[in-house]
Amino acid sequence: MMRVLLFILLMFVVADNARAVLPHEVLDDPMLETRAREISARLRCMVCQNQSIDDSDAPLAGDLRVLVRERLVIGESDEQVVQYLVDRYGAFILLEPQFNKYTWLLWSAAPVLFLLGAGLMWRRDRRQASMATEALSAEEQKALDEIMKQD
Repeated sequence: MMRVLLFILLMFVVADNARAVLPHEVLDDPMLETRAREISARLRCMVCQNQSIDDSDAPLAGDLRVLVRERLVIGESDEQVVQYLVDRYGAFILLEPQFNKYTWLLWSAAPVLFLLGAGLMWRRDRRQASMATEALSAEEQKALDEIMKQD
């Protein structure tokens, strides 16, 4: 049983490293290859649209992986490579959108809605607490006493 669990765990580790990067795409320099993988993980496959180019098997993703590696080999920084691709394909190529004047609403909507919901819940709880602690009128107290006597 232990061997089976160890085998399953090993398969998960191997599967995590099994990316769509083909052997002919891998750079000889391990530092450049690591940078290329980090950049590729941040870029969206324009065909699959929900995968990074590092994970995608689409031919366009392969071309983009090669392009990223070519730009790194000529000495560009990570930011320059990403900016080149954004200039060429638009901001949609980024898996995580940048914060700018076009995306501020996207980034700020979730925290604002969370705070609004928390404020409404706090207000409701305060209202319910104040209703629970209000003193009963004489009629309400008399009706409550009669109900308590019946039980």
